Amino acid sequence: MLPPPTQQPPKHDNVESPNVRRLRNLLREILRVTVNDGRIFLGTFAGTDQLLNILLINTEEYRIQGQNETISGRFVGQILIPWALVVKIESASIDTIDLYT
Repeated sequence: MLPPPTQQPPKHDNVESPNVRRLRNLLREILRVTVNDGRIFLGTFAGTDQLLNILLINTEEYRIQGQNETISGRFVGQILIPWALVVKIESASIDTIDLYT
């Protein structure tokens, strides 16, 4: 039998910061995420991790190629986009999200 723990884990307040509230409001929203190599991912926002990498599900990837601006797309399903690659995030329900506020 294990002895009882000597310290209680810290209790977190249930107070949500405005930024966390903004993220929660985006859950299950369709987002368009542009990355630094020009690809565009269109998918349902499912969350982030501690490093703020973006998890999208039911995602399509689009590339704009050549001078004719030919658009090619493919279904990629679930994808985790590293935050360091993100240039812009857009939502139909919210104007372009300011990444630096």
